[in-house]
Amino acid sequence: MSKLIDFQTDPSKYRHWKVTYDGAIANLYMDVDEKGGLFDGYELKLNSYDLGVDIELADIVQRMRFEHPEVKTVVMRSAKENVFCAGANIRMLGGAAHSHKVNFCKFTNETRNTFEAAEKDSGQKYIAAVKGACAGGGYELALACNYIILTDDSTSSVALPEVPLLAVLPGTGGLTRVTDKRKVRRDLADVFCSTEEGVKGKKAKDWKLVDEVVPNSKFDDVVEERAKQFAEQSQKSDVEKGIHLGPLSRTFSEDGSVSYSLVEVTIDREAQVAYISISGPDADAPTTIDELVEQGDQAYLLKLARELDDAILHLRLNEMEIGLLVFKSQGDPDCLLAHEKLLNENQNHWLANEILCYWKRVLKRVDLTSRSMIALVEHGSCFAGVLAELLFSVDRSYMMEDEFEGDNRPLATITLSQSNFGLFPMSNDLTRLETRFLGDPASIDSAKDRVGEALEAAEAEELGLVTMILDDIDWDDEIRIFMEERVSFSPDAMTGMEANLRFAGPETMETRIFGRLTAWQNWIFNRPNAVGEDGALQRYGTGKRGVYNKERV
Repeated sequence: MSKLIDFQTDPSKYRHWKVTYDGAIANLYMDVDEKGGLFDGYELKLNSYDLGVDIELADIVQRMRFEHPEVKTVVMRSAKENVFCAGANIRMLGGAAHSHKVNFCKFTNETRNTFEAAEKDSGQKYIAAVKGACAGGGYELALACNYIILTDDSTSSVALPEVPLLAVLPGTGGLTRVTDKRKVRRDLADVFCSTEEGVKGKKAKDWKLVDEVVPNSKFDDVVEERAKQFAEQSQKSDVEKGIHLGPLSRTFSEDGSVSYSLVEVTIDREAQVAYISISGPDADAPTTIDELVEQGDQAYLLKLARELDDAILHLRLNEMEIGLLVFKSQGDPDCLLAHEKLLNENQNHWLANEILCYWKRVLKRVDLTSRSMIALVEHGSCFAGVLAELLFSVDRSYMMEDEFEGDNRPLATITLSQSNFGLFPMSNDLTRLETRFLGDPASIDSAKDRVGEALEAAEAEELGLVTMILDDIDWDDEIRIFMEERVSFSPDAMTGMEANLRFAGPETMETRIFGRLTAWQNWIFNRPNAVGEDGALQRYGTGKRGVYNKERV
């Protein structure tokens, strides 16, 4: 196996970011270590970034929510002179495998979405304080913030130069956020995205590319003033202290399998299948929110979310030839629902809210994972409430019907809760059940009428909650045939088919980023105009322009 990419880190290991906390305001400094690339062969000059830089940022954003819930405003700025951020490192992109480039863009998009949504979900508003060049992915970092302040001097500008310079797209949502979020006029956006040097000063504000332009002499004072102003205007409740997110319990086996405390990832490399087995809670739910706070990062649903999140990321980046993910569970569904109930009844408490919002992000991560996915609802399983969402996230689900010979586990059931009807929207802003029953709202009402009931196979099938129910005679053969067939198909065709089928309904900024933009970038990353020997990515920095095949496709 090639070098393992580890998504787990903590502040003691940061090489690229620095954070200071001052009550309700946090200052987040980008200070990329040039020698700290995730792989050999490039230097991270001018605050350019690779996946390792973004792994740290994702960790910071997560800890900001759980460890520092007192924060109401986050100011993102550069610790280097004359540059905010030069964007994704071009040498890294030029030398990376296609699969790594695409997965890198997806993870950076998910990270941007995480702090972009922090104001709505967690009451934490991000300000980008832009001083110096802010280009490509650097401007995309700023775009994901809630407010952008640009200094008005000769060296500070915002730019998306990927098209003219590199023959690729601003892959972290830049095109989409310029039009959908900042609502820049289409013709001005066309000029902006075709101009290498970008836009400065008053023009940047007039074009809606930034929110405020400030003279250099007043910049620091205005940034501080805005940070305090937004903190004072925040509706977020005051919280004195957060909880600590400790390291995950995690063990890797020689065959690539991974064991956590609540999640087991078993790799069948020959079959190209990974089994993700989830354990239900082994203790009763806390009876009060104070008990939940005392449990901290050991609270069942928080610990499970962290482990499942890490497992999905590990499979995405480190096991790219595993084509099929199989979700399974074992445990007491009533006990799991009791843990969930405490959160649902205390949504106005900061920690309960953060755990629920984290599950929303983890489930979206599952939705956006480019692997075939199924769920097996076996006897003894605990697909209830939030875990039932997995059944509606995967491509197909199979459920055991009636008793199986020699199997004395409780009969397979699915139990819906109120959480399945609004708490965990997909990227299309619909619930998974709304997406599942897009043309059949009566089916949603029928499912809602059965909330809290342990639904056995025939009932689950009648409600449309599973793809197929199978008895003792057919279970093993049907599952085996499906798995063998699935991994025999073209991975490219499967990725395209699944991504198109998973997001029915309205298009949102998120679905445009992860669907339309990602699909085009994926294609462009394969084209010789970008990545060929004479392509723009390969020639960048040599003084020679890319040589393009002029055929329009």
